[in-house]
Amino acid sequence: MSLDHGLLLFHSHFSSFEAFVWSVLLVGTVALWLSPGGIAWARFRSKASFSIPGPVGLPLLGLLTVFNGSTPHHVLAKLAKTLNAVKLMAFSVGFTRFIISSDPETAREILNNSAFADRPVKESAYELLFHRAMGFAPFGEYWRNLRRISATHLFSPKRIAALEEYRREIGIKMMDEINGLMEAKGEVQIKRVLHFGSLNSVMATVFGKKYDFVEAGDRFELEGLVSEGYELLGIFNWSDHFPLLCCLDLQGVRKRCRNLVSKVSVFVGKIIEEHRLKRVSGGLKYDCCEVGDFVEVLLDLEKHEKLSDSDMIAVLWEMIFRGTDTVAILLEWTLARMVLHPEIQAKVQAEIDSVVGKSKLVSDSDIHHLPYLQAIVKETLRLHPPGPLLSWARLAIHDVRVGDHFVPAGTTAMVNMWAITHDEKVWEEPERFKPERFMEQDVSILGSDLRLAPFGSGRRVCPGKAMGLATVHLWFAQLLQGFKWVPCKDGNLELTEHLKLSMEMKNPLVCRAIPRT
Repeated sequence: MSLDHGLLLFHSHFSSFEAFVWSVLLVGTVALWLSPGGIAWARFRSKASFSIPGPVGLPLLGLLTVFNGSTPHHVLAKLAKTLNAVKLMAFSVGFTRFIISSDPETAREILNNSAFADRPVKESAYELLFHRAMGFAPFGEYWRNLRRISATHLFSPKRIAALEEYRREIGIKMMDEINGLMEAKGEVQIKRVLHFGSLNSVMATVFGKKYDFVEAGDRFELEGLVSEGYELLGIFNWSDHFPLLCCLDLQGVRKRCRNLVSKVSVFVGKIIEEHRLKRVSGGLKYDCCEVGDFVEVLLDLEKHEKLSDSDMIAVLWEMIFRGTDTVAILLEWTLARMVLHPEIQAKVQAEIDSVVGKSKLVSDSDIHHLPYLQAIVKETLRLHPPGPLLSWARLAIHDVRVGDHFVPAGTTAMVNMWAITHDEKVWEEPERFKPERFMEQDVSILGSDLRLAPFGSGRRVCPGKAMGLATVHLWFAQLLQGFKWVPCKDGNLELTEHLKLSMEMKNPLVCRAIPRT
């Protein structure tokens, strides 16, 4: 055999071997990609006696495009039904493993399981200090201390009751603003009014500060900080799901977060220092109520509960951030429903007139005697939950079984509350706005009944749920007592959803508010 012939034969065999290797790699990659749940789940399939059903998604990307859309809760609900995976569905986003449940019983198993006591901390949440606040702090002694402070001091029934007068005052200011807008424009975009009222309420509760309805000073600065924080937390950050990209900060999220946090630290730190100076000089006065604001509560903590300044800033920043959004969004959806359903609006206004009267202003003590008003709020939460995917998900801190399924540590668990509240097997006529259903049956919305748990359930249930509901009920009653809500002259009102950090109306509500007196 000649040398040339030998080299040719070797090259032929090598080419065949190279082709074989590439074929194996290709087949392996396709097999991994086609594994139920996508590529992030592939290496765990051998451990599962019962594989969790789920879509394969796009190669490497998984269901990334779903979360870049405006209604991922709709898409995930449809996928779960199509794949017969309502109880539990697995999927991937990049290299991140997810499970999601659209079933109340499985949701209860996840949310009340100590294995899911942590939250996954996105890069933006970490950079924005939320890993040191109650929402994202890892389960442990520090988190338990924050929870204790929250239940005992920040959101106690005594504090909620003490803040009623100021909530009423803000409600009156919002009504004055609405009257002014109606006189000037003949219509009102209610979102801006509600958002400022909500921000003002949070500022009073957290910092003891009051603001007028003008765009100036600290209020305007804080509104800008909160808006940028919402935007950064809502951005899909590739670094969260593709580890190799972590050091690159391709979208500039890390840089923007750090710039924002430096501003927040100065803003909040300045207010903390003002409180300290007033305490030393003896000039401290509570503008809003006799129980003081959250800053005072944190400064008064006993030594074993004491927080550092940096932790205080993180806790107070989260309070502002989480408290501003939900109340305004829920009230906007509720008023939109009143515009669309004038017969329901007339019925609840008749209830208010009967219980409170037309001359006396509604108060917290009246709410217990307004069951139909409370039913309307519940029905709005059912059809338009502000956090349709329960906002911030859970993280498996160790291997666990959910039903018959193996879930490895590090898996992100979600609940599709929107899918549950729109399931015909759970709710009769789920697409119909029917507050009467809650007059016929008592359904708790505070976390014990997973058919409707807009504030979550278990260890990570929203700590401010009682204060949030008290605010929504009172302001909704005030706005109904003062105005008849009707469409604009063109009559065009859409209920199209757009999920950002919370589920907002894609087209903000613009309507007319006709004084009832």
